Amino acid sequence: MASPRSPEFGPLLARIARTLREHDVAFMLIGGQAVLIHGEPRLTLDIDVTLGVGPDHLPVLLDAVEALGARPLPERIEDFVRDTFVLPVADVETGVRIDLIFSTTPFEAQAIERAIHLHVAGEPVPFATAEDLILHKLFAGRPRDAEDAAGIVRRKGDELDWGYLDRWAREFARIPGREDIIERLRELRNTGEA
Repeated sequence: MASPRSPEFGPLLARIARTLREHDVAFMLIGGQAVLIHGEPRLTLDIDVTLGVGPDHLPVLLDAVEALGARPLPERIEDFVRDTFVLPVADVETGVRIDLIFSTTPFEAQAIERAIHLHVAGEPVPFATAEDLILHKLFAGRPRDAEDAAGIVRRKGDELDWGYLDRWAREFARIPGREDIIERLRELRNTGEA
C-alpha cells in the first residue's frame, strides 16, 4: 500500500512541494495521500493538490509542471482548465497522475494556511488538516469520500474541532445542491461516537 513516506510516493511528493514553492504557488495535499495521514489506510494511485491560485495562473503552473518533469494530460489544456478548474498531469518518471486543482475560495485559502507540514523525503509537504479533509470529502459526496470521512472520524474523533466543522458545513449548506451537508456531518459525528 502506498503512503506519503513510501519509496513510490515520497520522492515525488517532495519534488511537487519543492517545485510549487519555487514557483511561488501556495498549495496543500488532499485526497488519498492526506487520508493516509488522518484516516484509515487505503490504496491510492494518484496525488490531489489544491492550489491557492485560480486558472489565471495557468502559465505559471505549466512552467511548474515542466520543471517537475510532468506532462499535461488534456489535449486542449486551457479549455479543460476553464471548464473543470483542474489540470491533470502525469509524472514522466513514475507515471503517477497528479491533479492540480485551482481554487480561489475563502475556505481553500484558509485550509491551505492551516495545513500541517510533514517532512517527506527531506522536504516539508503541506497536508490538509483532518477537519479540512473531512469538509472536502463531505462536499464531494461520493461513496468513497464518505468512507474516507468516516475513517478520519473513527481515527481522530475526539481530536477534531467540531465547531470549525459545523461552521463551514453551515457555509457550504448555502450552496445550491449542498443543503444536506449539515445533516451528513451530524450523521458522521454520531457514527464516530458509536
